[in-house]
Amino acid sequence: MSFKVIVEPDGRFFEAKPGESILEAAMHNGVHLPYGCRNGVCGVCKGTLIDGDIDYGDFKPLGLTTEEIRQGMALFCRAMPTSDVLIRARIIHSPENITIKNMPTRVAKKELLSDDVIRLYLKPPGGTRMQFLAGQYIDILLQDGQRRSFSIANSPHDDEYIELHIRHVEDGEFSSYLFNRLQVKDILRIEGPFGQFYLRDPVKTPIIFMAGGTGFAPIKGIIEYAFQEGVGQPMHLYWGARTKRDLYMDDLARQWSKRPGFHYIPVLSDTSAGDRWHGRRGMVHETIVQDFPSLEDYAVYTAGPPLMIKAGWVAFERLGLPADRFYSDAFTFAHDKLADQGS
Repeated sequence: MSFKVIVEPDGRFFEAKPGESILEAAMHNGVHLPYGCRNGVCGVCKGTLIDGDIDYGDFKPLGLTTEEIRQGMALFCRAMPTSDVLIRARIIHSPENITIKNMPTRVAKKELLSDDVIRLYLKPPGGTRMQFLAGQYIDILLQDGQRRSFSIANSPHDDEYIELHIRHVEDGEFSSYLFNRLQVKDILRIEGPFGQFYLRDPVKTPIIFMAGGTGFAPIKGIIEYAFQEGVGQPMHLYWGARTKRDLYMDDLARQWSKRPGFHYIPVLSDTSAGDRWHGRRGMVHETIVQDFPSLEDYAVYTAGPPLMIKAGWVAFERLGLPADRFYSDAFTFAHDKLADQGS
């Protein structure tokens, strides 16, 4: 049987399955509690058990002092409810509540998604985790003090690795290094998470996602989080690219479209005979305008080239989209050869 977990002072509640820690259950239900290592050592996840019973199994709560245990403190990353429980903990509602971390990561996997896009899986050290909101980004820190920003492509509920989608930028020395010389097990130092691009409380507002190129990365994370949280309103994903091969995870998006209420519309701007393309053509924001005579009752999340985002806002505002329901993450590329900012 499942047990009910109530979080004070917010009053949020969720169900924890047998053998599931309070933190795991919270993450599976879209409730963001603070955490660090998720191994019961750092103590970041600790809070107060006000009522009810918990069990740590064979684990000893190393992140708690004897006095903290006496005061009713618990490590929610390892504490499993054995009854309905009432706890006191801080719920994270915005990026400002998340601790920025600077840490080394090891390249766990490197995968070619297309001719010019790779996927990296970065593994934090010693079983530690980086807490983030879906849609945020991290900086890779270079030895000369420069930074390269890349959006996180996975959802917080699946945070064993940090997933990045990186495009090879012409004349970009850093992206060339990542493509041609970076090896599995190499170390990259990162800092984050950063950014205000994340899923707001969706309530019942239908959502339109507009991605351009590798702007798909943060939107992928947000969509996977929305699925995990059980968002029930209609969601429309418009992914704009030049050619068919630039839709580098098209199969995944088509799998999503089998879910009730989810619609996937890929749009190509530069098709060729070899594409054998029978889908939508043109600019992605113009395709959305064609499909929606009014956006007054929608929220729009868009990530990709700044020109796409700017053109989208101008067009969507004319259709009545409220300014406070337009959320964007613009990818920029600096002009010097060393810069490869963006996802």
